[in-house]
Amino acid sequence: MNRTLGILAALVAGLLPVPAVAQVSPAPPASTSQPAAAPAAVTPQAIPAKIALIAFQQAVIATNEGQRTVLDVQKKFEPQKAKLDALASEIDSLKKQLQALPATTTEQERASREKSIDTKEKQYQRDVDDAQTSYQSDLEEAYGKVAQKVNIVMQSYAKLNGYTLVLDVSNQQSAVMWADTQTDITEAVITAYNASTPNITAPPPAAPSAGRPSTAPKPAAPAAPKATTPKPPSQ
Repeated sequence: MNRTLGILAALVAGLLPVPAVAQVSPAPPASTSQPAAAPAAVTPQAIPAKIALIAFQQAVIATNEGQRTVLDVQKKFEPQKAKLDALASEIDSLKKQLQALPATTTEQERASREKSIDTKEKQYQRDVDDAQTSYQSDLEEAYGKVAQKVNIVMQSYAKLNGYTLVLDVSNQQSAVMWADTQTDITEAVITAYNASTPNITAPPPAAPSAGRPSTAPKPAAPAAPKATTPKPPSQ
């Protein structure tokens, strides 16, 4: 689909030549003097509207494959997170040591320790920012791959159940102000997608972590940007 959009964009921008249409010589006029009949106008047919709502982004993440995808990305960054945790613990320890220094400690010694802590804190913040950026990038890429497939199942479900319009209410700025909850097909699409991928099971629930909580910021649940949400292909 992205390739198709790219080709269309290139055509609009004039970057790709538009295939020439073969010129067909007009047929010689008929011997009769009767003018050709004009084609009959096609009148659009109104059909009953049946509208459904879906929290598409949440649906993608809630599928078995979506859950496993998020878990795989998190596992990839576990070593980096462990390093951040270790550095954060070291900084905490150095701060406690600084506070516990006796009153006889020279100003030069205090300044040296403070400079060391400041340097490590700046390094920690840079590493956290880099890790968060990389994590979010990988997460969005993985989300996009699953979203493309969920989108196909969603369209199939909508057609099968006679819906004429499906509105995405993932974003809090959705134009939908109110709707009957019976029109929400999010869970139905999740179930349909899981049924279409029976070889992919949901990951087991994570066990509660014991001991001291991590000091490194934990990556947030994926919030895919609007641009990555697949658009229904032209029919």
